[in-house]
Amino acid sequence: MRAITVRDREAGTAGLSLAEIPYPHAAENDVIVQVHAAGFTPGELTWPATWADRSGRDRTPSVPGHELSGVVVELGYGTTGLSVGQRVFGMADWARDGSLAEYTAVEARNLAPLPAGIDHTTAAAVPISGLTAWQGLFDHGRLATGGTVLIHGAAGGVGSLAVQLAREVGARVIGTGRSADRERAAGIGVDTFVDLETEVLEDIGEVDVVLDVIGGEILDRSAALVRDGGTLVTIAHPVNARPRNGRAVFFVVEPDRATLARLAARMRDGRLEPVVGSVRPLDEAPAAFAPGARRVQGKTVIRVDHGGSRP
Repeated sequence: MRAITVRDREAGTAGLSLAEIPYPHAAENDVIVQVHAAGFTPGELTWPATWADRSGRDRTPSVPGHELSGVVVELGYGTTGLSVGQRVFGMADWARDGSLAEYTAVEARNLAPLPAGIDHTTAAAVPISGLTAWQGLFDHGRLATGGTVLIHGAAGGVGSLAVQLAREVGARVIGTGRSADRERAAGIGVDTFVDLETEVLEDIGEVDVVLDVIGGEILDRSAALVRDGGTLVTIAHPVNARPRNGRAVFFVVEPDRATLARLAARMRDGRLEPVVGSVRPLDEAPAAFAPGARRVQGKTVIRVDHGGSRP
């Protein structure tokens, strides 16, 4: 089968190439998914799990990409909860071959059924960003109705979904970004927008929850904005400056079938709309990783066509 592989850690995006690799094996509790659309994270070529398995052993050539939408074509021994022919979406494991391939093996628990009304391209834009937004706001941030949340990068992949989820529970949303993001942020429900290049962040006052995807100075300054009992949540890096009378949480997103199902229901009903930017074929995935390609607004999704390949 065809897949994007990476072999040379020092080569960066130049080390990505389209290759023929063996069809995957379905281990216990796995399914094989025929991938129709896939997503990736630009920085994943720097992640240790891209290059080594959980025991620290080299696993190159490895297949990047950890978001997918497709159809189950095979069940591993003992697999329950999914069936052959079922449409699914979700996350591939960090330390296994990923989604930029015609087929991939995924633990069944990392996937959720995909309703018929949602196309694969839209679904592939959601797993990491949607789970990050949900877990950051609700599991870690404990955002409740009537609360106020500050979402950094409100027009981005994680931020735009977080804004929509926060609005749905009746929270007041303050979003940040650049001046070019203001109109987009307002369109998805941001109540107050702060241009981090020209406006003063501290003028917003106190908030119940901060959801940060930026890190650095912005994360440090945000700690002082958390009111007593509130929470500072970030996915950027461990927290240096902590709220005086609140919590600070750094987390890495985890697969969760139940939350994926919640996100799917919201997409089906039109309550959650991911921002899909560029859609490119599998052979253009290496170019999509390049820094210049990241300027596209919205999530880049890789479309995987199947021209007579193994069913």
